[in-house]
Amino acid sequence: MPKTDAHRLQCMEIWGGNELANNSISMGGLDAWVEARPHENSAAGGDVYYLSSCATGRITRILLADVSGHGNQVAEIARTLRTLMREHVNHIDQRKFIRRMNEAFTAQSSSGIFATAVACTYFAPTGELSLCNAGHPPPMIFRAKSRRWQMLDDVDDPTPKGDNIPLGILDMASYEQFRVRLDDGDRVLCYTDSLVESRDETGELLGPAGLLSILNQMPDAPSGEFIPLLIESLKRHVGDSLAADDMTILLFATNPETAHSSFFTRAWAPIRVLGNAIKWRSDGTKRIPLPEFSLANLGGAIFPFLSRTKR
Repeated sequence: MPKTDAHRLQCMEIWGGNELANNSISMGGLDAWVEARPHENSAAGGDVYYLSSCATGRITRILLADVSGHGNQVAEIARTLRTLMREHVNHIDQRKFIRRMNEAFTAQSSSGIFATAVACTYFAPTGELSLCNAGHPPPMIFRAKSRRWQMLDDVDDPTPKGDNIPLGILDMASYEQFRVRLDDGDRVLCYTDSLVESRDETGELLGPAGLLSILNQMPDAPSGEFIPLLIESLKRHVGDSLAADDMTILLFATNPETAHSSFFTRAWAPIRVLGNAIKWRSDGTKRIPLPEFSLANLGGAIFPFLSRTKR
């Protein structure tokens, strides 16, 4: 399927779903590429992906979830996750968003629905990525300085990681996040379990370590060409087993050219919040997407140097 031109996320826009996709997305400080292939060429599957941009264009959120169930159940969950993305689109700290997602899945636990998920929030003024993993395969990070891939879980961060079990399993689960700074040229790869649960001709499971080995054997290529090359490399190792489940691959990379929002963009943020709140309430969204009340978020929207107060 041919790729389309990159879609530039507008302020307070949420993009994504659980359908077949092959898209390029541009956001504040990041570019992303999404390849989603539901199982058996279905129009939609159990993998749900969303990307959002805040009212000032400084906060980008990326969500990838692998939901149990099929058909209408997953479609309903996808709508719920979109609503939660809307409600928290103006929050730098994503922990409340993760808790609300877990509550949504726990409320449907009687139906046997749960999900693994990875949520990332990128704050362009500081170049900091916050990540929470709820039982999902570990993302991989490519460091431009070393030209090597590593598991993002291996990044040294003293922040407690919490329970980080799949969403919908435990009502009071603790979901913590850890932080890492992204430098120019760094890339992060998120994916669903079809990659690491695929098997070679001997029946051996690829696993995260096997995927990491493949990544570090691949030739260097531009970010926009990376996912097709990765899929071809995987097929050489695991053959048709890669298509035995839904497959979604989401790659994002830093883009310094879009990291700084204009004064006009920041100044009009309150009007956008109000306008979208009115629109979303008419669509049935109950919670107004108010910004997180912090100096970095509110003060930094007017005076960029205050964005550096985020810790």
